[in-house]
Amino acid sequence: MKVVIVGGVAGGASAAARIRRLDEAAQIIVFERSGYVSYANCGLPYYIGGVIEDRSLLTLQTPESFNHRFGIDVRVHHEVTAIHRDRKAVTVRNLETGAEFEEAYDKLVLSPGARPIRPPMPGLDAKRLFTLRTVEDTLQIHDFVEKEKPRRAVLAGGGFIGLELAENLCEMGVEVTIVQLLDQLLTPLDKDMASFVHARFRAKGVHLMLKTAVSGFEEREGCILTHVDGGEPLCSEMAILAIGVSPDSGLAREAGLELGARGAIAVDEHMRTSDPDIYAVGDAVQVKNAVTGSLGLVSLAGPANKQGRIAADHLCGLNSAYRGAYASSVIKVFDMTAAATGINEHTAKEAGLSYEKIILSPANHASYYPGGRAMTIKLLYEKETLRILGAQIVGFDGVDKRIDVIATAMQAGMKAPDLAELDLAYAPPYSSAKDPVNMAGFIAENIETGKVKQFHYEDLSDLRERSDIVLLDTRTAGEYTAGHAEGFINIPLDGLRDHLNELDAHKPVYVMCQSGLRSYLACRILCQHGYECYNFSGGYRLYRAILENAFNEKANTPCGFSIGDAGEK
Repeated sequence: MKVVIVGGVAGGASAAARIRRLDEAAQIIVFERSGYVSYANCGLPYYIGGVIEDRSLLTLQTPESFNHRFGIDVRVHHEVTAIHRDRKAVTVRNLETGAEFEEAYDKLVLSPGARPIRPPMPGLDAKRLFTLRTVEDTLQIHDFVEKEKPRRAVLAGGGFIGLELAENLCEMGVEVTIVQLLDQLLTPLDKDMASFVHARFRAKGVHLMLKTAVSGFEEREGCILTHVDGGEPLCSEMAILAIGVSPDSGLAREAGLELGARGAIAVDEHMRTSDPDIYAVGDAVQVKNAVTGSLGLVSLAGPANKQGRIAADHLCGLNSAYRGAYASSVIKVFDMTAAATGINEHTAKEAGLSYEKIILSPANHASYYPGGRAMTIKLLYEKETLRILGAQIVGFDGVDKRIDVIATAMQAGMKAPDLAELDLAYAPPYSSAKDPVNMAGFIAENIETGKVKQFHYEDLSDLRERSDIVLLDTRTAGEYTAGHAEGFINIPLDGLRDHLNELDAHKPVYVMCQSGLRSYLACRILCQHGYECYNFSGGYRLYRAILENAFNEKANTPCGFSIGDAGEK
């Protein structure tokens, strides 16, 4: 069997190595148009920032190492320009010599990846304008930064790579401005959760221009102007275009293969295209959303590598299948971490799902152990079935652990209240006896059994207009004085029983605290005294992040106690 693979990064490299492990006799040829294979896309910004000092660490394999270890013929600077399905061959151009030739195949694997989106606008050929997708892009930016020592940089776009580059440039002392068409960064997050990311960037001196469109670039001596709609041009020494990527499906289109969402290559569960002898993997393919069942794009290294393995299995006679993507992702934001899995509220609404959401801000480890900091978890689950739809977490240590636990629970088909029963590792430096994931399960169970009702940030504007309710803040007097939501009166939790006579028993009470825990306890007290009561999901911490793009990163001590880990859900 002769297998030709187009593209030697992520999915393509994974497929090549897997085929060899399954079939020692197979002839495997990999064509890669860049000068590098099997490189770490996600590590590129960290080389520019000097975190990764040795550029050789960016490449996991070289053509020589691939051949030495796997017996695979890897040819860099070779671009496949056409697929001839009728005679099962591809046309290949040697980019160093310009020579063209044909290569026959028994099976063909397409892993062309994605290209940076370059919308039609003036100035895209400016020498001070960069994109970041390949090792060559990285080296170009790295050399420019080393030589020119820019004082200012403008990044157009608010996705993963752009934000990682923004962080690294900022840490190097560059004044960074991010221009984003949407009203938030990091679209896997909902806007309320993205508020924490906005706050962190602004605290580090990064300028955010949200809901702002870039209309073009103009090079001047010593600088580049980034033109924005409705504002003055931004002057900087460099600009980066990072507004997203599109599937590189031109080869497939010209070969008459079926295309799907946004022009991506349509594949079945075995990663086969509409031609049974041609497979496709990675950023160029359409995949199923494991939560909604809808078809779309997922530009992440994890799914690409899995798809490469599955394609290799199937063309070698195994029955492996890709079940869909949960699109689990994580990003470092200076000393903070943001992560997501499954779908967010926006997607849930688009899919017509009836869902419940939970927002909580537990500590990353036992509150009495030094150095505890709060994380904020947002969990979505379907009302009817209680299946977990997705989660988002923003915080510091331990965020990656919790998102992976929830992602695993989703794949296992667990329901939201089941999270309460997970037997998770505990020691004071790492967690609490009731892990944050357990806490999310406790809240889901409380909601579904009627122990608590919720209200949310988007409800506040209407609630403030009503005279038939009470808005109650149960934090301490000092916390309340330092800042509180408009319209809320203050009765601290520990004195609530003594002040029940100050509340009208005929009016529903909407309760807020710092994180949602004390307000929950207040609701339990009030409900058992005959009050209709609602708990504010996310607490004042979330309210302040959304309203002011600011938050307190320190862990809240349970229920306002000075020490201990006694909070109950």
